[in-house]
Amino acid sequence: MLHHQAWPLSLDWLSTLETLADQAAIAIDHARLVTELERSNVELRSAYDENIEGWARALDLRDHETEGHSRRVTEMTHELCAALGFTHEQLIHVRRGALLHDIGKMGIPDAVLLKPGKLTEDEWTLMRKHPEYAADLLTPIEFLHPALEIPQNHHEKWDGSGYPLGLKGEAIPLAARAFAVVDVYDALMSDRPYRKVWTREKTLDHIRSGSGLHFDPEVVEVFLQMIEQH
Repeated sequence: MLHHQAWPLSLDWLSTLETLADQAAIAIDHARLVTELERSNVELRSAYDENIEGWARALDLRDHETEGHSRRVTEMTHELCAALGFTHEQLIHVRRGALLHDIGKMGIPDAVLLKPGKLTEDEWTLMRKHPEYAADLLTPIEFLHPALEIPQNHHEKWDGSGYPLGLKGEAIPLAARAFAVVDVYDALMSDRPYRKVWTREKTLDHIRSGSGLHFDPEVVEVFLQMIEQH
């Protein structure tokens, strides 16, 4: 029912209105601060990711043999991990880790990294240190800690014969197990001065033969299903 008469004002009523107005103003300011903070976080995350992509491009440019490799394995690993049930937040770290998987090679001398021929045993020993170098480079950067799983562990093998720690089975982070399959697939499907590109069928046969040895069998199964859909 509408009230057509003047509302009787009192000091108590005016005080209540003033309190309500103050609370409304505080709520509006709070909402605005939250919105600005969220926008700042988005912008900061975007800046971080642009820097990471820049590092990955720099690595690809340094080693012309693998140009474009970081982008390809990142997209495929993201897709594979999504199929394995990773959450949206986990996939953000997967993407960063995949882009930076070879960041440790910044510590490998050009004479070894870019050597056109076969590496000596000493050179291989040095090359195998790049996951440790990656950990040294990235550990001081707090926001990249969740992304370290791939750069640090992508050369570990399901049967424990990998490096640098010789981790075995599910002791290897799932993101690194997924990346290992993608990394080998992309490497074999790309031309190298020391090896011609493999056919898709030969490459997939190699992946299958590595199931239970180099690769997690469940990851291989999901990967093969994913490839069949491409």
